[in-house]
Order: sequence, then structure tokens, then C-alpha cells
Amino acid sequence: MTYKISNRVTQIKPAATIMVSMKAAELREQGRDIISLGFGEPDFDTPDHIKQAAIEAIWAGKTKYPPVDGIPELKNAIVQKFRRENQLEYETGQIIVANGAKQCLFNLLVSLLNPGDEVILPAPYWVSYPDMIKLADGLPVILNATPEADFKITAKQLEASLTDETRLLIINSPSNPTGKVYSAEEYNALAEVLIEHPKVMIVCDDIYEHIYWGDKPYHTLLNVCPELASRTVVINGVSKAYAMTGWRIGYAAGPQDMITAMRKVQGQSTSGACSISQAAATAALEGPQDCLIDMRVEYKRRYEYLLDALNAIDGVECEDCDGAFYAFPSFKEIIDRMPDIRDDVELASWMLENAGVGMVPGTAFGAPGHLRLSYATSMENLRSCIERIKTAIES
Repeated sequence: MTYKISNRVTQIKPAATIMVSMKAAELREQGRDIISLGFGEPDFDTPDHIKQAAIEAIWAGKTKYPPVDGIPELKNAIVQKFRRENQLEYETGQIIVANGAKQCLFNLLVSLLNPGDEVILPAPYWVSYPDMIKLADGLPVILNATPEADFKITAKQLEASLTDETRLLIINSPSNPTGKVYSAEEYNALAEVLIEHPKVMIVCDDIYEHIYWGDKPYHTLLNVCPELASRTVVINGVSKAYAMTGWRIGYAAGPQDMITAMRKVQGQSTSGACSISQAAATAALEGPQDCLIDMRVEYKRRYEYLLDALNAIDGVECEDCDGAFYAFPSFKEIIDRMPDIRDDVELASWMLENAGVGMVPGTAFGAPGHLRLSYATSMENLRSCIERIKTAIES
């Protein structure tokens, strides 16, 4: 029997990061020596005090259905986190906890968008943004941020892209895949445009907030322009900062009516996030924060090595960055040299087969000619990958 799949599903494609990781795993099962730099997942273990909190929650019997929008302890911890680290004031009714930051964003898109509504999406972008917008019946409007513009959109670009159908702007800083971070000055320029367009909402995806080593203090948009609070949703989570990807806890803060709408969506899909994971996330936010510093120092060490090593390869150009755990080098010159390789998608496949290194093609991020390498892996693996890439290219 054949089934007709919905139009909204047929227009989307599988996440490129997952596809690369699956292909790498398949080759390993065949006995191939493969190192995958495709998945954006910390290689550190979850800190012990967080795991202990989860164990204690199990033995305390906290194994029943939790509230749809999060347990009170975690929501209070999130309120305190925003106050302590971001100087932002929220009430618990303005907070929702979900099964990862990804679900927070999906809930928001479903709650906000009607068919034909436009969402401004700076490129390079996280691979899931465009398809999530389409699933919510929205239209992604891509703004290309070039290397010359430091992979960040300008106020002039934003102004030119706004129409009567524009409903939302998504900003991800530090960025996946570029690691670029918007400065206070850059946010201020964008805010001046947004203030003049009161129908446009804003999402600040700050999931890599704690993986930041810039010279200036970290800012989110509302630190620069608090006037936009009534139409800004800030999304964050514990996955990247605390090495808790599998625990699946993300959270969002914003206008109460929008958070209420997001709670309705979540209540009819997954309901509340895992009660044990919420206890662990509470311990992460309230407990010692030394682990954040330790991991950030190590990420920066790997980044500095990888930046120099990639730029030392003839034909590869890699921009510097201030955060996240990705390098996003251009391989355009390499592609031009290889008569049998037409683009970054084919190059990524060729590298996997010939170098044994899994990388995600830049096309998936809206930036053809690039490859994304995650350095959330050991220095030993990174050194090996660089040697493999060099050897494959030279041969």
C-alpha cells in the first residue's frame, strides 16, 4: 500500500548533521577508520554534581508527569540565571521548559506563524531553521552574511528585507556554524531598524552563550535594547554549556502571551520534559559553574590549533571566531582544483570516503563552498583529521 505524505513534510529534508553522522557510523560498522567532526555535541561528560541530582530525584520518586511548562524549581532557577548572568528580569510565567532548545523554537514558530508569513534568516544559519519554518507554514527569507561582513547581517540588509509579511527575525549568537558573535554596537544598529517595525518579533538563540571567549562581555539583544522585550523571545538550554545533550532540556523566556501559546502547543505534542532531566538541569543552573570555564578553556585551545592548522593548508581559508565549537573554513579553491568535484556536498562525501573524516557541507547552512568541522572532540582526533585532510588533498 502507498501512502500520500503531507506537503509540509515532502518539502523538508533530513538534517545534514545527522546524515553525516549516520554515514560515518555506517562506514565504521564496515570496519573503516572514520573520525566524524559532523555532530555538534560536547565530548565532555556531564559533571558529577548534575548526575547526582538526577539520581537523587529518581530515589525521591520524582518520576511522575511534570507540569507542561516545567517544574517550579527549574523555572525559578532559570529566572535567577537570567538575572545573574544576563541582567534580564522575568517572572516564572514568562518561562517555558521544553525537550531541548529545538522544541522551544518549534513551539514558537507554530504559535506565531500563519501561512505565508516571512521569517528573516541570516545565512550561514543552523541547518534546521529553514525546514522548521516551512513546517510551521512560514517562508524563510535568507539574508546572506558574507565573510567580508564577518558573517553577520547589517542594519542596511535587514531594513531592505522587511516587508508587510515579515513576522520574525532569528538571531543566533554565537553562531552555529561560524562561531561569530554580534557585538553590542552591531545589535544596537539592528535594534534601531527593528524599533521602527513593531510588527516584527525577534528570536535570540543563545544556546552557545557560555562557549564564548571574546574580549568584550557577552551581550544578548535585550542587553542593548530592552525596549524590544515585549516582542523578543530568548532561547537557551543546558545541552551545550553543561555537556547535557542527551538530557534534552531547553528553555525560553519572553512575553507571557507568547509563552502561553507555546505551552498550548507543547501540551498537545510532548507535554512536559523528563522530570529527572529537569532536576538535573536545576542542579546545573544552581550549582558550581567551574565546569563551564574548564570546558570553554579547552574548546578555545582546540579552536586555536584548528584555525592555524586549517589556514596552513594550501587552498583552505578559515575565519577566526569568538565562540561555539565549530570551524567553518572555505574549500572553494580546493573544489576548483578538483575536476571531479563540483561542490561542497560532493567534497564532503569525497573527504569521508578518501580521508576518513566526516564534515558537514556548507550548503546545508546556506554557505556553499564551506565545510563545518566540530572541534568538540579530542586534540588527538583533530590532529589526525588535519593530517588526513592534507594527505587526501595532496594525493
